[in-house]
Amino acid sequence: MTPLRQRMTEDLILHNLSPKTSRLYINWVADFAWHFHTSPDRLGAEHVRSDLLHLIQERHVSGNVHKQARLALQFFDRVTLGRDGVVADLARPKALKKLPVVLSQEEMARFLDALHNPKHRALLMTAYAAGLRLSEVARLRVEDIDTARMVIHVRQGKGHKDRDVMLSPRLLTVLREYWATYRPRPYLFPGRQPDRPVSPRTVQMVCQRALEASGLSKHVHRHTLRHSFATHLLESGTDLRTIQVLLGHHSFSTTARYLHIATAALKSTRSPFDGLEPAPGGQTQP
Repeated sequence: MTPLRQRMTEDLILHNLSPKTSRLYINWVADFAWHFHTSPDRLGAEHVRSDLLHLIQERHVSGNVHKQARLALQFFDRVTLGRDGVVADLARPKALKKLPVVLSQEEMARFLDALHNPKHRALLMTAYAAGLRLSEVARLRVEDIDTARMVIHVRQGKGHKDRDVMLSPRLLTVLREYWATYRPRPYLFPGRQPDRPVSPRTVQMVCQRALEASGLSKHVHRHTLRHSFATHLLESGTDLRTIQVLLGHHSFSTTARYLHIATAALKSTRSPFDGLEPAPGGQTQP
């Protein structure tokens, strides 16, 4: 490891960034250096601009991926090199805002029923029933299932924050049956090694198998269960502030996007077209 890479790694640790984010930032700076075949500390604003344009025009990366690269280079310049304004002054491409994929409750039941492995079923049911990120459900320990208070303790979620979410009585029955068969410890869903948690990638593979077995045509990815959890809560009348707390969102605007997905309010809202009086001589029946 070069001294420069070591310094950036230490800076990422000091700023308490997650291991996943740290790896992404290190990789993007390495990609930046490889693009110009030069040490990144010798590259300036024009190089950054050229690289970010290259990501859009040649590699056709998504808005989120482009944002990751930009933030990585900004951190490297501002924190590791102590230079300010090299990346911040560059124009930012407008990100496309797409509504997340959500399964209906009927589709969700079909999706979960498609799995016959008790461990995999319990894992995905936990993710949906509590609205957990895949990394959060993978790291659950047996003692995080608090049956006395009927909550699940989520430890060090995104942003290094702890939170409690509801423990569904129906899910508790599923987990008890699963535990009686597998007796996992310390992690509720261990990986190949009993003392290590299942990897988020494995959870994603389980999702893919469930999708294929269910025959659903929707594109189900790692956040679909979480999106569906939030949307179903909103459609059942749960207020947005409660949903924000359950999801562990820092920003209320992140939670508010589910207003654009929930269909219950849309179906119950009468279109003004329905109130129009028919024109003289017009037809009242279709």
